[in-house]
Amino acid sequence: MFDIKGIDPGSKARAGVLHTAHGDIPTPIFMPVGTAGTVKAVHQRELEQDINAPIILANTYHLYLRPGMDIIEKAGGIHGFNGWKRPVLTDSGGFQVYSLAGIRKIKEEGVEFRSHIDGSKHLFTPESVMDIQRTIGADIIMAFDECTPYPCEFGYAQKSLGITHQWLKRCCERFDTTEPKYGHKQMLFPIVQGSVFKDLRKQSAEVIASFEREGNAIGGLSVGEPAEDMYEMTDLVCSILPKEKPRYLMGVGTPENILECIALGIDMFDCVMPTRNARNGMLFTTHGIINIRNEKWKTDFSLIDDGLDCFINQYYTKAYLSHLIRSDEMLGGMIASIQNLSFYLWLVREAREKILEGTFRTWKEQTIKRVMQRL
Repeated sequence: MFDIKGIDPGSKARAGVLHTAHGDIPTPIFMPVGTAGTVKAVHQRELEQDINAPIILANTYHLYLRPGMDIIEKAGGIHGFNGWKRPVLTDSGGFQVYSLAGIRKIKEEGVEFRSHIDGSKHLFTPESVMDIQRTIGADIIMAFDECTPYPCEFGYAQKSLGITHQWLKRCCERFDTTEPKYGHKQMLFPIVQGSVFKDLRKQSAEVIASFEREGNAIGGLSVGEPAEDMYEMTDLVCSILPKEKPRYLMGVGTPENILECIALGIDMFDCVMPTRNARNGMLFTTHGIINIRNEKWKTDFSLIDDGLDCFINQYYTKAYLSHLIRSDEMLGGMIASIQNLSFYLWLVREAREKILEGTFRTWKEQTIKRVMQRL
């Protein structure tokens, strides 16, 4: 399922290939977030041909509420519904339920919550979440877990971890006693939790590894903790999770975060940052970060990013994009989103190339300085 093609001699960075029913995924990889079955403001054609994303995400919680599983199943699963022919990963909904702190109740059975759409009451259990993700039909599905807030007390994190591990056992039992609905294989990834407590993270990584699933994820490290804690916990967990299986760091993050965590042995990433920030006028480019709303860009008629081979750089200038964003034109958010996702995919492709060349560590240090500077 996962082949490692090279390891950087100066770090723990790996280049690999994850094989799925809907295609191979070269790693390290960044996965654009398509919460409701769509990456906001980006067409599937652009994702495939221009951005060249090998995989996208969808979200269990949001698709369950709208359009609902009956419609998804009638369409033949998420691939039939949204027309995306490449691999899809579904988050279990645990993070979304975590974010509904005021309208949910966590217990051993599962999580009771009220819909953010109409206030209706629902219950997610490990079993129901597996069933929902079977119906969605993603290639990679996530175990149902509780994401602890930051900061939190040790006692809370410990109790939460116990629930996450109990739920994982139930997820695996349900997954292993049911079949995919659309004739293609699905993989289940467990999620390491434990907040920023070393002993809890170590315990969780050991438990997760013992389930011997096709891949493993690390959650709860994009909830406000300092970057140093993220790196420390990631390094610890990567030293325990099996080396022959892909490691997915959930919800992370900035270009710097991604490159630093690749160096620690992470293979897969996702984050809403490139598209969310794009809609607010923040651009990630091969030369640095641009706030396109700043006055200086109003009369800059150079291309948005001459370091990227993307169709938007055949047409659009910084001045034009500045005008669109300032005018709240829909096209502005679309162009900026394509730019940022193209950049993120460029970044991981370059990282992969440098790992295979054996020059990743030096390239990483130089690249972080360049792409994280404010222009």
